[in-house]
Amino acid sequence: MSLSKETRQSVLNDRHIALGADMTTTSWNDMPIPQNYATDPYDEVVAIRTKAGLIEVTALKILNVTGSDALKFLNYFLTSDISKAKPGDSHISNIVNEEGALIDDVLVYVDGPNEFRLSHGGGALEEALPAVASKFDVSVKRDNDVHILSLQGPVALEVLAPHTPLDLASLPYFQHQKTTLFDKPVSLARGGYSAERGYEVFCSAADAHFIWDKILEVGKEKGVIPVSWASLDIVRVEGGLLFFPFDMTHGDTTPWEVKADWTVDLDKPDFIGKAALAAKKGKERSFITGLEVDTDRAIEPLSKITIGGKEVGVITSTTYSKQLMKSLAMAKIEPAYTKLGTEVVVHDKGEWPATIVRMPFYDPLRLRTHPRKIG
Repeated sequence: MSLSKETRQSVLNDRHIALGADMTTTSWNDMPIPQNYATDPYDEVVAIRTKAGLIEVTALKILNVTGSDALKFLNYFLTSDISKAKPGDSHISNIVNEEGALIDDVLVYVDGPNEFRLSHGGGALEEALPAVASKFDVSVKRDNDVHILSLQGPVALEVLAPHTPLDLASLPYFQHQKTTLFDKPVSLARGGYSAERGYEVFCSAADAHFIWDKILEVGKEKGVIPVSWASLDIVRVEGGLLFFPFDMTHGDTTPWEVKADWTVDLDKPDFIGKAALAAKKGKERSFITGLEVDTDRAIEPLSKITIGGKEVGVITSTTYSKQLMKSLAMAKIEPAYTKLGTEVVVHDKGEWPATIVRMPFYDPLRLRTHPRKIG
């Protein structure tokens, strides 16, 4: 089983270059990405929040996991209990080492009995996987053909729904189905990284240009525009969505310390790092925490945080939100100092007062992604 690193390329690079992206200077997860377009990232954020933005996220790596032991393998490899998920479910999980330290996060797509897709970012999943998989009757293959187009924003449903036979309005959050879009075979998943209602389109490289162009064509009158990774980073911080490993700055951060308890099932049979996680629960060195900083710019990540001169934490992810007109930061802070309303000082080319606030900063009840049913 070989999952060696290699530079990957999207077939949509020409579309990104035409939009003003420099596809030679910024990459993530072994793939060049359109960090910026000629458009202003803040204008792109307005589109995501009020209409919809189309972003390519093919830089996520997709692994197909199949075989008679596929479920048994994943339940040993991951922290959550995959057996509780049904075909059509998407399941967020984590991977830890024997010491209980996070080494990657993963989204598991359950396609059928012993048929799964793993979507992951820049962590060590693929380095850790072969040695574990060799003990099971399982096949793991990277899918470098699949392309992922993510339409995020309040009009995403009405843009896509007329062009697929799938009852998209009834697709629950974090569910997916194989279907067609514009008569092309795809898998449609409800989710995303924007804190808005959105859908991810999984298609072949051969169909990526056609589907990208059609989404922008049919969405144009509704205000849909292509959006860059710069805008994605703004909306994900506004939405309090973590990014591995930037928000796990201990180096051996546990799921407990990033408040990902819901991804760990200590009741299931043994899994990698289970004993260490059980031992470390309740012994957290820090918790991921939200801050509003009294400045008109984004604070630099890794800036120190103090209270009364004592260092109590460090900034992890930041943005200046024009939507909220606030400088926002996520930080790891010692548990004793994480009470809402606590005043701290952030050190970044000066000292900036900051206050611990609730996350997510935008839509704190998550009503945009989880609208409440009436009646």
